[in-house]
Amino acid sequence: MVVRRGDATGGSIFVKLNTLDGMATVFSQSRTLDGEPMWARGTGPEPVSDEKAEAYLERQRGFDPDIWIIEIEDRQGRHFLLEPVA
Repeated sequence: MVVRRGDATGGSIFVKLNTLDGMATVFSQSRTLDGEPMWARGTGPEPVSDEKAEAYLERQRGFDPDIWIIEIEDRQGRHFLLEPVA
């Protein structure tokens, strides 16, 4: 679900994976050293509390008010992202 709509032409995209158990991971768009698109785990390698994930997104909104936030709810922790995840 789209939680926050950003700028249609320039806003960064963040994907919050909510596992519906109070834990979440936030992925941010990035690029590999070769310039290929990828996703980075903005909140670290392990899931964090939903409160920490929301705090991370709030900080990102402070840096760039044009961000997009997409939330995926999946109890099994599947993110469905097509690009590599690091």
